[in-house]
Amino acid sequence: MIRTLPDPEALCRAAAELFVQQAQLSVIRRQRFAVALSGGQTPRRLYEILAVPPLRDAVAWNKIHVFWGDERCVPSGDQRSNVRMAREALLDRIPVPPDQIHPISCDENPAQAARQYGDLLHDFFGGGPPVFDLILLGLGEDGHTASLFPQAEILNDQTAWTASVYVKAQKMHRVTLMPAVINRARLVVFLVSGDAKAVVLKAVLNAPADPLRLPAQLVRPRTGELVWLADKAAAAQLA
Repeated sequence: MIRTLPDPEALCRAAAELFVQQAQLSVIRRQRFAVALSGGQTPRRLYEILAVPPLRDAVAWNKIHVFWGDERCVPSGDQRSNVRMAREALLDRIPVPPDQIHPISCDENPAQAARQYGDLLHDFFGGGPPVFDLILLGLGEDGHTASLFPQAEILNDQTAWTASVYVKAQKMHRVTLMPAVINRARLVVFLVSGDAKAVVLKAVLNAPADPLRLPAQLVRPRTGELVWLADKAAAAQLA
């Protein structure tokens, strides 16, 4: 499903409403809601909307378990940290029990952190493959999503749940969820905003499959739903 919204604010409000709907449904059906958050400026606004009424009051936050789709391997207080951003915009403003927040901490040993996050997923999901109720993703201008970057060796791994990767252009290690986990989610939502994303959004959706060049094409949920939310600028080149 592709939904086009008039502007970034409308996009974030639509995403916030989807978050609430999925949270309510998951709590009814499974008594909990497992969500993997995304970093970036667009999700920040989404989180700010969720942190205030009326949507804040529509979620059973004590039933929420928060994970991350990826993280930059920087100290927890670094401005670039996805965890820090989510805490500032949302988690410090809502009553989620601290032991239900599961950050990726990878500033010291990325490879070990990836293994530990995989172990955490194994324990949380009872030893079986992780099935998140919702995974939020962004889309980079180069076609990456989470920390799945073009031409990265980890893109060839069909079974790993987590991985570490060094992004040469950023001179930075990152830890990411892998397609084997993302594609088991009940709902995956891409948030795409701005005219700088128009060309790559068209390519990901319409170009022949080339996931080594456009890793976002790897996101194809097995049984869950995939929703693309794009503002008018990002969707400008779509039919």
